[in-house]
Amino acid sequence: MASEYIEHKLALLPDMPGCYLMKDINGKIIYVGKAKNLKNRVRSYFKSSHEGKTARLVSEIADFEYIVVSSDKEAFLLEITLIQKHRPYFNIKLKQGNGGYPYIKITNERDPQIKIVNTLLKDGGFYFGPYPNVYAAEETVNFLQKVYPLRRCNGFQNRPCLYYHMGQCLGACFKVVPEETYAKQIKRIKSFLNGNVSHAKQMLTTRMEKAAAKMEYERAAEIRDLIKYIEITVEKQKIISTDNTPRDIFNYYMDKGWLSIQVFFIRQSRLMKREKRLFPIIDDPEEEMVSFISQFYKQKNQILPKEILVPKSLPTDVISHVVEDVPVRTPQRGQKRDLLEMAGKNAQMVLEEKFRLLELDESKTTGAMKELTDAMGIAPGHKIEAFDHSHIQGADLVSAMVVFVDGQPNKNLYRKYKLKTVDHADEAASTKEVIRRRYTRLLKEHAEMPDLILMDGGVIQMNAVKDVLVNELGLNIPVGGMVKNTHHQTADLLFGDNDTPLQLDPKSQGFYLLQRIQDEVHRFAITYHHKVHTKNSLSSRLDSIAGVGPKTRNKLLRKFGSLRKISNAPIEELRQLGISETVAQTIKFSLSKIDEERKVTNYQDKKLTH
Repeated sequence: MASEYIEHKLALLPDMPGCYLMKDINGKIIYVGKAKNLKNRVRSYFKSSHEGKTARLVSEIADFEYIVVSSDKEAFLLEITLIQKHRPYFNIKLKQGNGGYPYIKITNERDPQIKIVNTLLKDGGFYFGPYPNVYAAEETVNFLQKVYPLRRCNGFQNRPCLYYHMGQCLGACFKVVPEETYAKQIKRIKSFLNGNVSHAKQMLTTRMEKAAAKMEYERAAEIRDLIKYIEITVEKQKIISTDNTPRDIFNYYMDKGWLSIQVFFIRQSRLMKREKRLFPIIDDPEEEMVSFISQFYKQKNQILPKEILVPKSLPTDVISHVVEDVPVRTPQRGQKRDLLEMAGKNAQMVLEEKFRLLELDESKTTGAMKELTDAMGIAPGHKIEAFDHSHIQGADLVSAMVVFVDGQPNKNLYRKYKLKTVDHADEAASTKEVIRRRYTRLLKEHAEMPDLILMDGGVIQMNAVKDVLVNELGLNIPVGGMVKNTHHQTADLLFGDNDTPLQLDPKSQGFYLLQRIQDEVHRFAITYHHKVHTKNSLSSRLDSIAGVGPKTRNKLLRKFGSLRKISNAPIEELRQLGISETVAQTIKFSLSKIDEERKVTNYQDKKLTH
């Protein structure tokens, strides 16, 4: 029977083609599969009865992930690549060999041929594919040999070969065929294999209809199948190419203060690996992405590719500078652009899945609150208030509080705090101020106190809370500290006089509730800080421009909302706000200079907090 976590992920699967990767309790990939419809295929593992190997596989699945593609053909090719890379225990096919899929080749000879091959060689030939359906590729080649013949014989033999009499050979077996004749045929074949098959399909459809009219149904069925094979063969895909350039592809999606990143690694002409990252952010997603890419290649054993592809919203020149002058490009068309869009689509789906899982997780809250209080050895309660702080290098300090009642977030009770007495990064001082302000107010208003206070942090924050509650306000409210592991994921809860880890069961409802609270308070704090930081940053930068006073600054902020939009606005649009042409020109020049300096100096030094 599937766990609650698996059940929730199953409910969120898309009705799209793709590959799925089954993982065991240690996160190891134990099976890779493909599907025309991910939702139906993956659900079948957990919603049907199985025997033998499949039953054993399902019993070991603790999690799964998936990669969405555009077609069943792409799913097949990606499946082969992933199986060969990860060699999952439960995959008994496609582990060996040189790829398992053929190419159609036009040979580089005086009298060229068209044939099926399994290996790409640098021999000057034209290669098309790969084709996951071997039979469809063979039937397509047979069709091309009949319609656009080249050479089918072994060469000159003083007499016409059988294929020449059948119209499937141009006659190299007994005469000199002009190179121009071959060139015309090759041009037609290349056009056909590149997808221009409408004329051929129309011709075959006519033949099929004539055969059916004569009640030659078997012949009509053969032609129908041939049309299908042609469609399968010329269907475009982007998982495998004939370009051997090692390249990395970065794309992202942002929503509700969270950034989702997908990295595709193209090696040996294939999509060999995918990495994903998900974390809350403070700055603009473009700045975070540039910083992320910079830090990404500083990791140990991370090899630079020959080319990096990014969306057009990112500054390719700056990224190239910080990654040792590797060419960074934004593809405008073709297979590279399609791969970039596919990475963006997968990034969006990962983030949307996270949000929907959080919503579904609300059903787990029955009994979760009691699990937490039992683990802490305190009286059962209903209301939890959790706090977190946020800043950038000690600037724009803010705190935020979220409230969970009976395991459910109550957003009407959330509170935001601009810190007034702290002007630098001091966790203890920040905690004391926000706790003092929150509970002094509740005491004055004779309002209900929470049953539990949770801090997103460790011993320093917990001791600060206890100091204010007990020594200043005379309150006795239990305090816990939510701690994270090295991957910035919820790890445990500290509690007690010695701030001892409770070692909560990570599969328990209590732990799920703790995880949701920590994610929510962190998101809320980060989102609030982003607004404060953006407003202060915009104001300070505009105030530094000669001729821009408070009134002009406020007009610009109300109209455009960001420095980028102000910088991109035409001078005439600035003048419509009552700004003189001289000042408008000064604004444009100053913002372009600030932006250039910021790109060159800040991106490389900035460190991610994920």
